[in-house]
Amino acid sequence: MAVFRGSMVALVTPMYEDGSVDFESLEKLIEFHVQFKTDAIVTMGTTGESATLDVEEHCNVVRFVVEKVKGRIPVIAGTGANSTSEAIQLTACAKEAGVDACLLVTPYYNKPTQEGLFLHHKKIAETVSIPQILYNVPGRTAVDMSPETIIRLSKINNIIGVKEATGEVGRVALIKAGVDETFDLYTGDDETAIAFILAGGHGGISVTANVAPQQVHDAYDAALAGDAERAHELDRPLRAIHRDIFIESNPIPVKWALVKMGLMEAGIRLPLTPLSTACQPIVLKALKDAGIQVT
Repeated sequence: MAVFRGSMVALVTPMYEDGSVDFESLEKLIEFHVQFKTDAIVTMGTTGESATLDVEEHCNVVRFVVEKVKGRIPVIAGTGANSTSEAIQLTACAKEAGVDACLLVTPYYNKPTQEGLFLHHKKIAETVSIPQILYNVPGRTAVDMSPETIIRLSKINNIIGVKEATGEVGRVALIKAGVDETFDLYTGDDETAIAFILAGGHGGISVTANVAPQQVHDAYDAALAGDAERAHELDRPLRAIHRDIFIESNPIPVKWALVKMGLMEAGIRLPLTPLSTACQPIVLKALKDAGIQVT
């Protein structure tokens, strides 16, 4: 039985135009997701601009989210880093804040070997006793955690699952063949999420859910129930969003979309920049075609 299942939003971190965290809008987004049936909130992941927040800011955001969610849905904190010691520090902070689990991206830039990945995650899991989810996103980190390494790590008691953001649905079967049935598989690729869940995945950590929480929840629920026809029917209006929300580096387009929805201000931290004028009509059309109200 999956510990977490369904639609888990990869939540943005709202900011003012000077780049400071907008906690008022963050609380508004939390209530938006609780209201529209998001199954769990993932804060301080890639979409949350974790790479540009320092440790103190990172921990403050995590604490705030836990405090405002008030146990209504699970909270998962991104606590990965390319330094093992920093990842341990962030994970310990998240545990102290009261999160339900941590999401740990593979170390980026330094390109460790598979043995290095294994030892990195093993060290964090053994140091901080909290449920931990591996996060494999080679398109952002330049390192791909192999199914064999995921299977090795699944034998560590508090490593409970993996977020697979490769878009390779065939990995579901490869991983499931070597892990216990208690180990969870989540997709991090919106375009292939329905296929991933129908292949045996337990849910997804979604960027699209930022702007369409109810729709993503309903589509994932249908897929989890094995109703492929209904899942694809519900997902169809979102397909342009799945594609165009990545027209520039995430979270540039999704933050712009949330501004157009009136849910936050237009703040983003360098080196990321606001969505280019040329791309704005493309994202706007995808939102409107999905029935999302924008200004």
